[in-house]
Amino acid sequence: MSDDGHTLQPLYGGARVLATIALSVATFMNVLDSTIANVSIPAISGDLGVSTSQGTWVITSFGVANAIAVPLTGWLALRFGQVRLFLWSTLAFVLASLACGLAHSLETLISFRVLQGAVAGPMIPMSQALLLACFPREKSAMALALWSMTTLVAPVLGPILGGWLSDNYSWPWIFWINVPVGLLAAWLSARVLRGRESPTRRLPIDSVGLTLLMLWVGALQVMLDKGKELDWFASGEIVALAIVAVVGFIAFLIWELTEEHPIVDLSLFARRNFWTGVLAISLGFGVFFGSVVLMPLWLQQFMGYTATLAGLVTAPIGILALLLSPIVGRTLPHLDPRPIASFAFVVFASTACMRADFTTGADVATIVLPQLLQGAAMATFFIPLTALTLSGLPPARIPAAAGLSNFVRITAGAFGASLAPTLWDDRAKLHHAQLSEHLSLFDTSTREALQGLHASGLDAQQALALLERQLNVQAYMLAANDVFLLSAVLFVLLIGVVWLARPVRGGINIGGGEH
Repeated sequence: MSDDGHTLQPLYGGARVLATIALSVATFMNVLDSTIANVSIPAISGDLGVSTSQGTWVITSFGVANAIAVPLTGWLALRFGQVRLFLWSTLAFVLASLACGLAHSLETLISFRVLQGAVAGPMIPMSQALLLACFPREKSAMALALWSMTTLVAPVLGPILGGWLSDNYSWPWIFWINVPVGLLAAWLSARVLRGRESPTRRLPIDSVGLTLLMLWVGALQVMLDKGKELDWFASGEIVALAIVAVVGFIAFLIWELTEEHPIVDLSLFARRNFWTGVLAISLGFGVFFGSVVLMPLWLQQFMGYTATLAGLVTAPIGILALLLSPIVGRTLPHLDPRPIASFAFVVFASTACMRADFTTGADVATIVLPQLLQGAAMATFFIPLTALTLSGLPPARIPAAAGLSNFVRITAGAFGASLAPTLWDDRAKLHHAQLSEHLSLFDTSTREALQGLHASGLDAQQALALLERQLNVQAYMLAANDVFLLSAVLFVLLIGVVWLARPVRGGINIGGGEH
């Protein structure tokens, strides 16, 4: 039931299948694009004649624009209509992707990536809202399960597909691949969602709120992306960005909470299950995403894996997620989501503990096993917590709620992606210093190791360099163990956050009004 009393009937049969495919394909394309460029930065930088550090702005520019646009989804949906907003966003994303592939300079590519990130913002929350409207209320958990499957697989496939396209074709294809996929999603959506437009209202533009949002989110995203490169708060630039982000955020909160027509509906946080669900899913995603970033770095830098092999070794996380998501979707309406989400955090913690026991001699099977098991956590993490977050909301508020919750989750993921490698480096320096204390020419084992290296044909300088390399490998292995162990502790603590939510009895009720 919308604000004007208009009710949309669920879709059935082939129409619902086509709607699910169209919305899922668009979501898959969007999420894929957030990670597909990561492994292609060296190729892009080399082709455009810029340094790798300059090339990383291809990722940063998309992330900043996307983070700003996502929380605007609710206001845009009320202003232009949910179906219209989704179709416009998808088609604009296709055009921006085409333009990115045609760019011949870094400045042009960054400009089109900003456009691509901005128009991509409403796509994920709108696909979530539209898919929920296509299913009967009692099957809303299944709708979330089908939607979640695409968001779980795309980040895993992104680096693999990006590396393969860059190696076998050229980097523009990581953008051009979106063109046929996006056109198909838009065409199917236009056909199956015809006549299902939501009511619109001519809302005034909250220009002050929008400006403040762009200011603090932009500063925060650039700070997180460039923090490690600039040595965090040892850099005046990072300190300035942090001040702008904090002051801008406080001003944004004050303005939005007192504005009659805010650009972001912060009143949603007055709902206990909304803020609890958002807190649990965001913090959990941030810790999880830290390990997603860390694993390929460790495998490639210290275990000798190629980018493609590192991607294949981490890919099994999607297997159980795909198999279990439909089962979770079928059973969730009859269960309290809190025990299911708690189970997810237990599995997350267990797999993190398994990684905390890794050694430099770990074989592929040892590395793959926790990746495979973590898929069970993914299936029981996203679906119940998303359902808990949206429970009891009327259809008209779902776009705003989905946009706001996705924004907080994406921001938490950015924190995890920035802080995990920094913590890893800091712990590695500590372990390197501790291990170095045992390396001395007066130490018998050190002398024996050097004599063995000399006997193999290495001169003194080469032997010391190799010994230093082995020391570094061990230091970063121990540091990775520390990060994974900390992740396990945080996952266990997050179980308590889940139980702050009110119990949802009689199944999840999405689109059923306030309660």
